[in-house]
Amino acid sequence: MAEDGDGGRCCRRVSYMFLKIMLVFYCTIFWLLGAFVLAVGIYAEVERQKYKTLEVHFLAPAVILILLGIVMFVVSFIGVLASLRDNLCLLQAFLYILAICLILELAGGIMGLIFRNQTVGLINKNIRKGILNYYDDLDFKNIMDFVQTEFKCCGAEEFKDWQQNQYHNCSARGPMACGAPYTCCIRTKNQVVNTFCGYKTLDKERISVDEIIYVRGCTDAVFLWFIDHYTIMAGVLLGILLPQFFGVIVCWLYIGRVEDFISEFNNANRSLLDGSPGGDEVEFSGGGCCSCPS
Repeated sequence: MAEDGDGGRCCRRVSYMFLKIMLVFYCTIFWLLGAFVLAVGIYAEVERQKYKTLEVHFLAPAVILILLGIVMFVVSFIGVLASLRDNLCLLQAFLYILAICLILELAGGIMGLIFRNQTVGLINKNIRKGILNYYDDLDFKNIMDFVQTEFKCCGAEEFKDWQQNQYHNCSARGPMACGAPYTCCIRTKNQVVNTFCGYKTLDKERISVDEIIYVRGCTDAVFLWFIDHYTIMAGVLLGILLPQFFGVIVCWLYIGRVEDFISEFNNANRSLLDGSPGGDEVEFSGGGCCSCPS
């Protein structure tokens, strides 16, 4: 029986050390990754402020990176500190925060699918706000140009959304009036870019300009791309969710091991205080052992 007890303690000690090393490594990786994302976000925001000409409503990628970096850095730091110190309060806080983030991401994705029309409407509304300040917000301009070129689309819901912009509105004056940006134009790969290729297209019907510019909106184009490339999207989602799920499981198992050691230590102390002979000794050091009892 004593050998079984020693073997059980040995098994628990090995699993405790294995989970500890795994959790420390996991948290350290994401702590460093969070610091890197935060540094990139701060650098991008500093550069953006140099060329910023207008306060806009569009959330800049640099701000998103900063927020993401802060969350990753703080949460991972809590995990590193908790796993190194075996602090139950911090371990539980890390577990709950990680689980809440995972649940919120899943709930947000499910809600977005359930209320797809409202989600699309909200996206279109924000894109139109960005179009309004297209030439004043370089972040939005670069993103919109990339999306329109790569996804072969124009505007948010349709090409006429570009009338929201003061320079492209049909009532404006100048060469860009009533014209779509050149990134909306249909052109071959090696064709020289004509920046006025979308001249006088916004006041015409779709059928009369569908050989000059892309007429479908970018929101639908991006959603269709997601559907057509569902395997890639599934891989991206798993790449985001699985590491968090793995962290929740490892932290939960580690908390169980720490609680077992605390309970065993308290029982041994109680036996010593009661004067009971033969109380089990509790050993936290990493002594060698061969195998766990079956």
